[in-house]
Amino acid sequence: MDFMSSEQPSPSRFEEDWQFKQVAGPAKYSRHTDGPVTYLRVADRAGTVIGYVWANDKDGAAGFVVPPGLSPDAVNAGARWGRALRDGKARELAPTDLLAELAQGANDSEVSHVVPGSLTEAPTLAALKERASVG
Repeated sequence: MDFMSSEQPSPSRFEEDWQFKQVAGPAKYSRHTDGPVTYLRVADRAGTVIGYVWANDKDGAAGFVVPPGLSPDAVNAGARWGRALRDGKARELAPTDLLAELAQGANDSEVSHVVPGSLTEAPTLAALKERASVG
């Protein structure tokens, strides 16, 4: 018997076409909008901007834009803002209502915080992403 033979049949479980379907998961705000966005700057403890939390009520959209070139520590510090977005959606808050909470320091920590007085509007999400890419 040749164990190296390519003629041995594969077990059928290796030939099955698996269909993965997500049946449940945390509720999320839409990540897309063509309208204006309201946003907050988020900084790490050194004052470096590590992201922008944004919202648009018309499209039920909100998200976190991360500038390119951040250190791994800065990227990790931004993770709590994604969790705040999931929590806000789970509490059925309108996106800008969540932003108002965050502007009051609801998610601030010793690792990252909203920059005081940074509540601003951009004409589009694309414009905010451009701003994040140029610092």
